[in-house]
Amino acid sequence: MPRVAFIGLGRMGHGMAARYLDAGFTVAVWNRSKAKAEDLIARGALWATSPEDAAIDADAVVTMVADDEASRAVWLTRDGAAATMKAGTLAIECSTVSYQHTLDMARELQSRGLIYIDCPVTGLPEAAAAGKLTLLVGADSADLDKARPFLAPIGSTIRHFGAVGTGTVFKLINNLIGAVQIASLAEGVAIAEQAGLDMKLVAEALGTGAIASPQVIRHSKRMVERNFSGASFTAALRHKDAEYAVRLAETLLPGVPVSRAALAAYDKARAHAPDGDEGQMIEIVSRPK
Repeated sequence: MPRVAFIGLGRMGHGMAARYLDAGFTVAVWNRSKAKAEDLIARGALWATSPEDAAIDADAVVTMVADDEASRAVWLTRDGAAATMKAGTLAIECSTVSYQHTLDMARELQSRGLIYIDCPVTGLPEAAAAGKLTLLVGADSADLDKARPFLAPIGSTIRHFGAVGTGTVFKLINNLIGAVQIASLAEGVAIAEQAGLDMKLVAEALGTGAIASPQVIRHSKRMVERNFSGASFTAALRHKDAEYAVRLAETLLPGVPVSRAALAAYDKARAHAPDGDEGQMIEIVSRPK
């Protein structure tokens, strides 16, 4: 069977790596904390001592890490995956990174004879574990065709936006809009609370009315109830994605005031509870003056 190296076993990556085991692939895994890999190892995954070790003889290396810095480290440091990858190996970046980082990584890895696939994803951890993620791909069409057998276990939908970098552009747009929606939802819920509305009814109306986007549906009741257990996306990660998106937007547009406002709101949320659920934005906006 094909051999996959999977690097990064966080909330999303763990389920994605498990999907390759489900599909019968030989899977080598690496994560900063081995504890997160124990159940995968019990199922047959091979524990690697470094990204370089994981990538030995791999047909594809898939990464799902936090940011540009982590991505650069697992690919390009002395014990990074690229140190041992053979020419023609697929380098599939599923992490949400900045646009410029994507272009830089593509140039560097392609110069080493590797096939770089820009492939951030959308979906919650449950979708990752079920292989139902949406894959946002930027890649040469021929390269995408080579990658499809390695994308099928983790995603039910592939959206091919064009050349390398375009997948990341859309992912940053997607997550920026999410940041705007969640920040404005928090303000709306806080206004309703201060006005004395029936908050159970408010949560129901928000989640079923004209503005009921997936983000509103997911967060409105939790904000009303202040129930943030089982965080699937943290304030720090949302801030990071918004920052990358605003950085890109400012190279393309004369002004992005709404985007900048959402970034500023998440700067406060990150300071309040960086590892807490992004919906805890409500705790920021509802504070007494």
